[in-house]
Amino acid sequence: MYHKILLPTDGSKHAEKAASHAIWIASKSSAEIIVLDVIETSSLVGLPAEDLIVRIKEMLKEEARRSLERISEIIKEDESPEVKITLVSKEGSPAEVILKTIEDQDIDLVVMGTSGKHGLDRFLLGSVTEKVVRSAKCPVLAVH
Repeated sequence: MYHKILLPTDGSKHAEKAASHAIWIASKSSAEIIVLDVIETSSLVGLPAEDLIVRIKEMLKEEARRSLERISEIIKEDESPEVKITLVSKEGSPAEVILKTIEDQDIDLVVMGTSGKHGLDRFLLGSVTEKVVRSAKCPVLAVH
């Protein structure tokens, strides 16, 4: 039924919980899991020192590497039959990059955690999961 499952991660417990669901679905359908970490760099625009931007990007890339590694460990620790995974890190707006990846990789299902934000926080900051649910051309499983 599913051939490619996209699992966006931000290193949070919500993403780890979503990983468990993605692993189960992948093991039942022999699907590949594409784990995606998106490095949000838009807030760096306008910083006065170029070397500061470079250092912050390095830190964000290291954080992304750790997030991808953690999801990879969760998948390997699972007792399910062998699940194929691909680890990907990209820069940009998380919702936009996720939606672009869905198209480019011909994703069948997205499994992603929700941030747990409500009310004013969600209104002011937006919800990546909500944007993906509303715009994706494939099913999205939002794990709370």
